Amino acid sequence: MKTRIISGIILLPLLLLLVIGGTPLYVAEIIMISIAMHEFYYAFEAKDIKPIYLLGYIFAAYLGVKHILGLPTAAIYIMTYVLFVVAIIYMLSGKKNIIDVSVTFSGFFYVGIFFDCVIATKNGLANGDIYVWLIFIIAFATDIFAYFSGYFFGKHKLIPSVSPKKTIEGSIGGILGSTVGCMIFGHFFGLDIVHMLVIGLTGSVIAQFGDLFASSIKRYVGIKDYGKLIPGHGGVLDRFDSVILVAPFVYNAIKLFGM
Repeated sequence: MKTRIISGIILLPLLLLLVIGGTPLYVAEIIMISIAMHEFYYAFEAKDIKPIYLLGYIFAAYLGVKHILGLPTAAIYIMTYVLFVVAIIYMLSGKKNIIDVSVTFSGFFYVGIFFDCVIATKNGLANGDIYVWLIFIIAFATDIFAYFSGYFFGKHKLIPSVSPKKTIEGSIGGILGSTVGCMIFGHFFGLDIVHMLVIGLTGSVIAQFGDLFASSIKRYVGIKDYGKLIPGHGGVLDRFDSVILVAPFVYNAIKLFGM
């Protein structure tokens, strides 16, 4: 528990950058996505899969640079296409195979684009400076309430083949924590309470899917954590596995509800 609290304090400067915005935030995005991309790729090395790290780093850098330069979102298609052509060259040269390339591009979407939805929510939506916090309220409230609910009340395993410690009681606690958290947040900012209920509840389920998906990958490759960067939490992906899936959900939910 002590290490989890320390880790939370360490993460505060990163959340502060969301308030500051601008170039410091975009530089931090490049660094965070690059580290997460490296962790994702390195995990598959245990299965003798060799992703193309360089392409992942280039894509991560592009995601931040496009915000700094104000490039249109459509430009991402051009960059993805160019990197795909480069990946084909790697394959034709015999240096990489289709599995290596598939994992490489999985990182683009799972780590890169989904992570970038945090910035897209902040910059691309009216009142995005407010809505972006829903991403972290959902992810962190789900994590915290699921942990304590599972610790005190957990008896029935959720999906033991993927994550042996997670329980149904913990899952329900996480959903309740996220839902209440979003409704309280919505009350203070005058947001529609029904929208907040739906976003908080559905977002928590998606956050848990993100956690379970990350756990299934770790179990497949045979590792405990993606990294050791954050005390008590492992690597960047271990801490933000739920954020990665919640971010695109919140972005699209806000647009769907016309908020």
